[in-house]
Amino acid sequence: SQRKSTNAEAPIVETNLVLATPEELKQKNKLAGTITVPKQVNIAPITGHPEEHVKTRRVCISRPAKNSMQSGTNNLDYWKIDFDNRERWENPLMGWASTGDPLSNMQVEFNSKEEAIAHCEKNGYKWFLEQEEQAKPARVKNYGSNFSWNKRTRVSTK
Repeated sequence: SQRKSTNAEAPIVETNLVLATPEELKQKNKLAGTITVPKQVNIAPITGHPEEHVKTRRVCISRPAKNSMQSGTNNLDYWKIDFDNRERWENPLMGWASTGDPLSNMQVEFNSKEEAIAHCEKNGYKWFLEQEEQAKPARVKNYGSNFSWNKRTRVSTK
């Protein structure tokens, strides 16, 4: 005497399609087929940056160097973009460096190289990729090898 349960769910129906006339449905289907979204979008004209800062801007895409004060490799799995420096001068009163460029001190971080390139192309920046140098694997150094007695490390006393 097992009871079979049927969980039949009601289909989801859009109420605006049920109440629409056949002419409205034809119009909606016709419009749905003609909408296209461009894959390459340039948002440079609407960002609010001056035109001379966008057209002549060069951006360096790179991975940050490891902190030389620590041996860990944490926080190295991201890419950053640096804008080129321009319009810098020394403030005569205090001797501080000043700039008229709003983007020169900005660094933006991305999870991948492709995201950084897409951001630069979308904003209309000319970019270049700074290739990372592959470090040579370190030679294994053991404290015990200082006291080993083999032909390579043996020194004659005569």
